[in-house]
Amino acid sequence: MSDSTSPHGFSVVICVYTEERWEDILAAVDSVRKQSLPPLETLLVVDHNERLLERLTEEYADERLHEEVRVLANAGPRGLSSGRNTGIAASRGEFVAFLDDDAVAERDWLHHLAAAYDGPEVMAVGGRTLPAWASGRRPAWFPEEFDWVVGCTYRGLPPGRVRVRNVLGGNASFRRTAFDAAGGFATGIGRDGDRRPLGCEETELCIRLAKALPGAILLIDDRAVIHHKVPSVRERFGYFRTRVYAEGLSKALVAQSVGAQKGLESERRYTTRVLPSGVLRGVGDALRGRSGGAGRAGAIVSGVTIAAGGYALGTLRARRGGTAFSWGPIERSEGGTAKDGTAQGSTAKDSTAQAPAVKAPATTVPATKVSAAKGSTPEGATP
Repeated sequence: MSDSTSPHGFSVVICVYTEERWEDILAAVDSVRKQSLPPLETLLVVDHNERLLERLTEEYADERLHEEVRVLANAGPRGLSSGRNTGIAASRGEFVAFLDDDAVAERDWLHHLAAAYDGPEVMAVGGRTLPAWASGRRPAWFPEEFDWVVGCTYRGLPPGRVRVRNVLGGNASFRRTAFDAAGGFATGIGRDGDRRPLGCEETELCIRLAKALPGAILLIDDRAVIHHKVPSVRERFGYFRTRVYAEGLSKALVAQSVGAQKGLESERRYTTRVLPSGVLRGVGDALRGRSGGAGRAGAIVSGVTIAAGGYALGTLRARRGGTAFSWGPIERSEGGTAKDGTAQGSTAKDSTAQAPAVKAPATTVPATKVSAAKGSTPEGATP
């Protein structure tokens, strides 16, 4: 770990949106507070939910916790990307880490993330996300190659500390200066509460970062572990089908932004190497009479087909100008409210937890392509 990475160098951002995850939110914050490498602060960003904002502000109003945990209102339009941008704008650390609101981090999570920043060229570091199944174990039909469906590290990624194209958004960290160079997360792509489970906002950002800083290194260290809760509804094939279709739509948006060559570079390896091996493994298990083998093989084939359909439709919509998303610079701010045309969120109840200023997106991508970064790209972290 470099000398510049102090024990107080991390701001941890947790984006929240529903009271239904109240206990999960408290558990996520508690896991950050118990880190062996204490963060400078934890930023809870509430996505346009006044009641949740009030409850969390009250929960962490104790003077002992006041500076340790700050509660903010999303200063931009509804959605995960704007929530993350709000947290980035308010952050005081040299590094900004992101943790899902339904996940808990192991005690050395931040320690391992920090240790990977051993040179100024390292701009992002992610970790390993393990599923915590509501049923207590993985469904027999659910292939490990598709664990990204439930927000977890999937089979096919190399072990150890490795260079990647992009990190996984629910278990990721960036140098704060990365956002100065590349801008923030794009709005119009990614999660929006309980609506269709789109994604890939971190993929688009990481590719854009590599374009802005051609020498940038992005890593995953599988020792930086979090455990991501998988509710029972997400253990069903219906959710699997919906999520892989949404992933196809999302990948079309990424290709629209950065070009298909970079936007799908890692996906080509995934579909031509990782997934065929998974099908053969599943068929082999079925022939040996092992439970779930045929189901896993079928799920992989179905998943590829459904995702391809989503990608085709998303590409068609983009060509017709039916989709657009925006990104732009993030203004550092210690307080204030959204300005420059950005949708304004609710104001937190205490003066230190007000929504920061987030500049309006400077770049809108309708149906045109932005050239990708030059040079080779390492393995991707999402399919």
